[in-house]
Amino acid sequence: MRFTKMHGLGNDYLYIYGAPLAPDTIRRLSDRHFGAGADGMIFIELSKIADFKMRIFNADGSEAQMCGNGIRCVGKYVYDKGYMKKTHLTIETLAGVRSLELLTEKGVVTRVTVDMGRAEVQPERTITADGEHVTCTPVSVGNPHAVVFVENAETAPLELLGPIVEHHPAFPEGVNVEFVQPLGENVLRMRVWERGSGVTMACGTGACAAAAAAIQKGFCRAGEPVEVRLDGGTLLVLVAADGAVTMTGPAVTVYEGETV
Repeated sequence: MRFTKMHGLGNDYLYIYGAPLAPDTIRRLSDRHFGAGADGMIFIELSKIADFKMRIFNADGSEAQMCGNGIRCVGKYVYDKGYMKKTHLTIETLAGVRSLELLTEKGVVTRVTVDMGRAEVQPERTITADGEHVTCTPVSVGNPHAVVFVENAETAPLELLGPIVEHHPAFPEGVNVEFVQPLGENVLRMRVWERGSGVTMACGTGACAAAAAAIQKGFCRAGEPVEVRLDGGTLLVLVAADGAVTMTGPAVTVYEGETV
């Protein structure tokens, strides 16, 4: 079985054109010591309602509704491999159909702009995690997020509070946790604990959630690009007044592999 390892800002997945594998196989291949190593696996199939369909599985074998970095790489995958030679395409996800605009250089995709749908920002809530009161802003971008604003993202207790908030009873389906520091005019620094994967270099839907929450808090402005700086690089996120979100970032192929 052949696969392609790709990443968006270091948020890496193994991509296969075909039906999903069993959860234990996904866990084995995603393991960074005993497998190829990735934040999970993404499977690409034909769709009846869009150009293609993507299924996203975390490193623990659980399925996710949406992945912003992953969907950019899906666009690159189908274009670079010749499955589709148009620069506007649609992808079916569990969060709905998403539109992609592919930016190419010398015949390959380098960056992708994604219509991420609408961000639904809920009122702030305070939960207790490890004996501390944590105030977060719940946001849905097709999948659930809890955005926590901090004074310093570099020293935020990512590995301590991340798994506690992820599995907190307030979020019965689990949640992605973003620790976000406003840096200035429409600039955010974000680190993320992803549901089912742990600490990752970047999270596209998380960046969108962070920008939407920051606009509600008055840290950023709607209708203007927000620069979200993650461990793996920078995404540009634009949140319209009605909550519609677009995200632009790179997509990179790392290598082709074959299981043995």
